[in-house]
Amino acid sequence: MQSSDENGGKPKADGATPQDGTSSFGTIPVLSDFFRALVLLSRVPVFPMDDFRPVMIARSVWCWPLVGVFLVGIALIPAQFAAYLTGSAVVFAIVAVLALVLLTGAMHEDGLADCADGFGGGLERARKLEIMRDSRIGTYGVVALVLCLGLRVALLVQAANAGQAVVLLLVMAVMSRAAMPVLMTVLPPARDNGLGKGAGHPEWRYVILGLVVASGIVWALSGLFVVLAVLLAAMLATVLMGAIAKWQIGGQTGDVLGATQMIAELFVGMGFIAAIGTV
Repeated sequence: MQSSDENGGKPKADGATPQDGTSSFGTIPVLSDFFRALVLLSRVPVFPMDDFRPVMIARSVWCWPLVGVFLVGIALIPAQFAAYLTGSAVVFAIVAVLALVLLTGAMHEDGLADCADGFGGGLERARKLEIMRDSRIGTYGVVALVLCLGLRVALLVQAANAGQAVVLLLVMAVMSRAAMPVLMTVLPPARDNGLGKGAGHPEWRYVILGLVVASGIVWALSGLFVVLAVLLAAMLATVLMGAIAKWQIGGQTGDVLGATQMIAELFVGMGFIAAIGTV
């Protein structure tokens, strides 16, 4: 998630706010949840969505892992083509990561950089939140992004050596996006406005359903042992980010959620590599 804290979250397409929970897509809740999640978590062009009330965003969290699958499916097209032309796992990994960054508008990376700058550069809570809203990037943010992007590429190259790079892309995408709603549920918003507040407070049934969806996808791809390993890794990352955010600013923001996705992706990637190495 991006630092949409600056404008209170996603703007409405036409200012309308239906009261029945439907979108311009129609009255099919599953599809409206998915497309609402896609609009929120990516820059993929979608037909106008006109209902971004907190309750509707909170309801869509179970679809967030499915958005990960969708984005990876698109990112694999240029990545596989580049790998075919060069025969290089490194090129595949770089192009795949680049494609995902473009598809999401670097929103998760932006959240990671803002958190690194705010947590590292501010002494008081108010100052940390002020830094996190600043569109400029500082030293802490640059270092965090370089290390994160480098580790993502390294994990994909390692997985490619075992013929599992595509699977790892999918596993990281679904599990990391299932982790964010957990933090939305257990931590209060750190601000009175912004995405952390505007995204609502998901019910546990939707959070758990998202975890089940993500786990089912991983199970289908890699089996039960890998599911347990990456689920544990994702939860460790979430607990770590939650504890840091609570300590630093007293709750979560859109930036914290974006950083959680990034950190969870790295933890899941390491858990996956460790798991397939022992299977």
